[in-house]
Amino acid sequence: MPKVVSGASGTFSWIRAFTRVEFNIEVAMGWITDVEGIKVGHFTDSRRPTGCTVVLYETGAVAGVDVRGSAPGTRETDLLNPINTVDKVHAIVLSGGSAFGLDTAGGVMRWLEERGHGYQTAAAKVPIVPAAILYDLGSGDPKIRPDADAGYKACASAKSGPVEEGSVGAGAGATISKLAGAQRVKGGIGTSSITLPNGIVVGAIVAVNAVGDVIDPKTGKVVAGSDIIKAWRSGVEITRAPRPGESTTIGIVATNAAFNKTEMTKIAQMAHDGIARAVNPAHTPFDGDTLFAMSTATSTAKIHHGIVGALAAEVVSEAILRAVNPRHP
Repeated sequence: MPKVVSGASGTFSWIRAFTRVEFNIEVAMGWITDVEGIKVGHFTDSRRPTGCTVVLYETGAVAGVDVRGSAPGTRETDLLNPINTVDKVHAIVLSGGSAFGLDTAGGVMRWLEERGHGYQTAAAKVPIVPAAILYDLGSGDPKIRPDADAGYKACASAKSGPVEEGSVGAGAGATISKLAGAQRVKGGIGTSSITLPNGIVVGAIVAVNAVGDVIDPKTGKVVAGSDIIKAWRSGVEITRAPRPGESTTIGIVATNAAFNKTEMTKIAQMAHDGIARAVNPAHTPFDGDTLFAMSTATSTAKIHHGIVGALAAEVVSEAILRAVNPRHP
């Protein structure tokens, strides 16, 4: 009989294609910080609220990105194209504040530069800090938004171990289920991970500010939201579309498995399946859905990047569910 590995929650059925042996594995869902060396820091401005979240790997992680929404707000995504030169990032920022929130990356760069981290050039080390933002200006004073100081403070608070979820950091002002005329539902930020028996870890952190509802992939039921698809199927509000650029799901996948930038880009692409399973509708003209993927390459265990991409989709879905139903570490 196949060996069963037990954890806290989540049962997955694994089938080995050539031997047809079925493995029933219970996998513990943890935090993105279960990837050794990854640290997460939040800055939350309670006045509106809004905030930002930084994922740090100061020595540099190979990274890729995939943008599926039609209304993204991003920084340094062209740099992550596999044909371009620089292949490692030192941090990635998720932020509220719409495009204004991209300023947070400047504060993260300052924090990293002060500590001697960055891409070595002839004159100085330049920290590489991609970022993605979500729109949360609709509640409270829109002049209050994350800036460079917010990014710096998020770095100062970054740590390994359990990560706060829900209405904090980039998820502080997030909302979901933006059916025209309906009251919006609170979104948030969540995280999850899977640890394999060989020590490979795949984790994710996702800020959920979607047009759509959050769906439990196991049941197909709406767990947070107003059931937009049911309303649209009934003809409700179909003549009034949500406003473009005011919604998105943004996140970061991380693994300790070693891959190159092309492989990390494919992992980021596959991770979007997790959004499609847990947010409905997803990847719309109104959303800026963006996922980054990072490899710390600290594990010597071998695994195909296609398998890590499939696992990345699993942890992205779980992180989305955690965003609207947070744990309290």
